Amino acid sequence: MNRRRRLLFVERVLKTLEYDKVIALLADKASSLLGKERAGNARPFTNIEEVRLAMQATDEASTVLRVKGSVPLGGIRDIRGPVQRARLGSILSPSELLDVASTIFSGRRLKQFLLDVGQTEPLPLLQALAENIEGLREIETEIGRCIDENGEIVDSASPELRSIRQEIRGLEARVRERLEQMIRSSSYQKMLMESIITIRGDRYVIPVKQEYRHVFGGIVHDQSASGATLFIEPEVIVSMNNKLRESRLKEEREVERILLGLTNRVAEVMEPLQGNIEALAELDFIFARALLSAEMKATSPRLNDRGFIRLRKARHPLIARDIVVPIDVELGGSYSAIVITGPNTGGKTVSIKTIGLLSLMAMSGLHIPAEEESEVAVFSSVYADIGDEQSIEQSLSTFSSHLTNIIRILSEMDERSLVLFDELGAGTDPAEGAALAMAILDHVVQCGARLVATTHYSELKAYAYNRDGVINASVEFDVQTLRPTYRLLIGVPGRSNAFAIAKRLGLPEEIIETARGSISEEENQVESMIASLERNTKTAERERKEAEQLRREAEELRKLVQEERERFAEEKNAMLEKAEEEARLAVQLAKEEANSIIRELRGMMADGIEVKEHRLIEAKKRLGNAVLPLEREKVSKPAKAVRAVQLKAGDEVMVTSFGQKGTILEKVSDKEYLVQIGIMKMKVKREDMNLLQSVKAEPQVQYTAVKSRRDNVKMELDLRGYNVEDGLLEIDQYLDEALLAGLHSVSIIHGHGTGVLRKAVHEFLRSHRSVKSFRLGGQGEGGVGATIVELK
Repeated sequence: MNRRRRLLFVERVLKTLEYDKVIALLADKASSLLGKERAGNARPFTNIEEVRLAMQATDEASTVLRVKGSVPLGGIRDIRGPVQRARLGSILSPSELLDVASTIFSGRRLKQFLLDVGQTEPLPLLQALAENIEGLREIETEIGRCIDENGEIVDSASPELRSIRQEIRGLEARVRERLEQMIRSSSYQKMLMESIITIRGDRYVIPVKQEYRHVFGGIVHDQSASGATLFIEPEVIVSMNNKLRESRLKEEREVERILLGLTNRVAEVMEPLQGNIEALAELDFIFARALLSAEMKATSPRLNDRGFIRLRKARHPLIARDIVVPIDVELGGSYSAIVITGPNTGGKTVSIKTIGLLSLMAMSGLHIPAEEESEVAVFSSVYADIGDEQSIEQSLSTFSSHLTNIIRILSEMDERSLVLFDELGAGTDPAEGAALAMAILDHVVQCGARLVATTHYSELKAYAYNRDGVINASVEFDVQTLRPTYRLLIGVPGRSNAFAIAKRLGLPEEIIETARGSISEEENQVESMIASLERNTKTAERERKEAEQLRREAEELRKLVQEERERFAEEKNAMLEKAEEEARLAVQLAKEEANSIIRELRGMMADGIEVKEHRLIEAKKRLGNAVLPLEREKVSKPAKAVRAVQLKAGDEVMVTSFGQKGTILEKVSDKEYLVQIGIMKMKVKREDMNLLQSVKAEPQVQYTAVKSRRDNVKMELDLRGYNVEDGLLEIDQYLDEALLAGLHSVSIIHGHGTGVLRKAVHEFLRSHRSVKSFRLGGQGEGGVGATIVELK
């Protein structure tokens, strides 16, 4: 009973965090009933190794989707019931046997697909599952030989069946021929209600008027509602219909024998089939996770078992991407608890739900909707007390219901738990509620669990400042628009904003000042401090983003410079090799000419003309030394020059990280200098420079930074969302700018889509004056969703 109660409690927590809704989205992505069932039963793992294996499988499936675009998962059927009944001796129907054949074929096709992809991409887990799928081609072929796609047993299933059906067709033809003679006869036509042949109870009959029944004899099989028409099997065809019935019974027995034989074949391979079913269900489940990841634009997080969470631009997966506000959260490092304060409807609940739900998703092997480098902990349990848990059946108030839930959480949590409290201490006297909330927070923090709690009690703002390992947070509120922005601000407690909102809405200033005077000076100072802290936090965040952008641009420039230098070095080496070869040929011709001259001189010596031998040898040696190797440019990083003891303005230095020469403009600090490299000025650390040439101190020259067009021209153009006409205009302008900026290679991102935009881009590039060549992107370059363009 205790175990059952705990399971119910865990399921309630999962529902509170809306985990069930994510699982419903996941099940929709599965292609088969097997995969949907596996997805619907998915639950978070608490062992980090299990989570890592599940996450790796999702990563591999995402790689397959990125490389191939789709996976052949069609045709997989839930054949567990038919396979089990075959083992027990039941006869399977044709449709069930077709399901077995379809599943065998689909498994073999998926296996080959994954093994083929595995030739170029590392897929150890998916390939291991694929290897468990057995071909079973013989039974699939046998089923296909006996049953057509409509579920009918074909004549060729056995010689006996072919013979019986030929006999049936012959008898049917004779019966119909005899009946047609009767209905065409002028003497019989007036006795018939209609001149047609029909069937009643597998017997051929004709519609006869009631008053002419005695004329035909035979057997009456049916009559019309009015009784005016009788469906009679005339006496002349009764014996033929009897023979036809016997043949059909023989056909049924032969079909049953064929189905029994096929069923026995299925029973013989029951174990391999069950293994195939298990592997296919798991593969379908894994690819459903990858498809959900692609739809959510999710990423694979890092995993740990230290209770550390770092979410970057995390989005709630159930809120539309165009309206959800991403949050940045870090927990379990410098602090183990976050207390989010501020007024209601500000987004506090969404924030803690996002933290809890993304943790559960990661623990289930799912990618999370957050930026790369996000990190999630694998917890032993996740507990949440969120929303209105008032229980009418138990006659509990909102406060009592929450408190009952909290007591259960406190009794079951441990140091590896994640605990989420929404509006802790609400529903009772504010003073007592705040005191109780602080005591509960203290208990959770002392236990070592990770904690995120929301509250609107101002007393808890000071709580976070007075406790080690606890930090304040708030959800930003825009006083100008009177709406929350839903941005989570870590380190900044929430403000009520009541006076600012009242002023904005037009409440007289004297009333606001009177109200402000009713608040203690200490509380006013705290609000002013929070406002200042919020402004400083926003400024710091803005400057951090600007610095990050500059760092990325500098890194991109460094890579570009290195690539350009290596390309130049390769071109130079190729030219030197060509020149050296041409020089070698020229010298070879000179050597041959010199040898000819020497032979002539020696001939002269033989004739008595004096020529000194050592001079001849010396001349030949000089000719041999005329072939000198040309110095090649090193493609790798240049050799470091001797490092100087002291640098000063005007010194020429080599910046080792860029492989470029520069001139020192000024000393920023003992470890950093401002250096002019070409048209750029940048700060360079002392250990990243080597002195090439020192100059005497001269009057300081003022340098002016000139911004290159290259700084404004990116290496790629993103056309996703453009129509063809606008996209081509963007390409034309972008290629001109790239050429002026000195870029040699750029990337045009057009996406996968229907291929219309990609085709138009390629047609345009073929005739563009600045394009040397182009190709589709390779691995890591965007694949078929991007085109790499080489400029002239």
